[in-house]
Amino acid sequence: MEKFTPFTGLIAPLDRNNVDTDAIIPKQFLKSIQRSGFGPNAFDEWRYLDHGEPGMDNTTRTPNPNFVLNQERYRGASVLLTRANFGCGSSREHAPWALADFGFKVILAESFADIFFNNCFKNGLLPVALSKPEIDALFGLIEYTPGFALAVNLEAQTLTRPDGYVIAFEVDPFRKECLLNGWDDIGLTLRHAGEIRAFEEERKERFPWMFA
Repeated sequence: MEKFTPFTGLIAPLDRNNVDTDAIIPKQFLKSIQRSGFGPNAFDEWRYLDHGEPGMDNTTRTPNPNFVLNQERYRGASVLLTRANFGCGSSREHAPWALADFGFKVILAESFADIFFNNCFKNGLLPVALSKPEIDALFGLIEYTPGFALAVNLEAQTLTRPDGYVIAFEVDPFRKECLLNGWDDIGLTLRHAGEIRAFEEERKERFPWMFA
């Protein structure tokens, strides 16, 4: 997992409550357990006019012109702005995989489903819960400001608007440390690789019959 560093990113608005994980990545794409390659099918049922299946050439499909993420002004967005209870539904980890592969680094919402929220941190995504007035204000600014971008600083826990206004946000200290250092669950374990090897060697000496 890459270290989370400060960046300035274009925001894409998804003005919906209760976006579930099946909408983020439909169930037919869950056959793979690779963490990459899901971006082209993120929000598949909203993004295209036809039904998607694994292995399809998405470049030949017809995009839905009414879906916000297909609009040219939001191409390349790395911050997703949405509403309440984002990531509800099934606990599939493919949902944050798809969002990250699409190019998002930060998700701003009024609230998140618990399992999805936890899975985001494990996959390098920063989910930030903001108050409804803050979310409403951002939706309004984005609508009337093409190219609206936020400067994101996880270390300082701030989002800075183009007009210089700073939004502070809360994040669990342990999860913050993991993102800043690029530690997923495997990375956290490998920090203790030396102690693990020493433990295994000591066990081999004490219980050689277990390793015969």
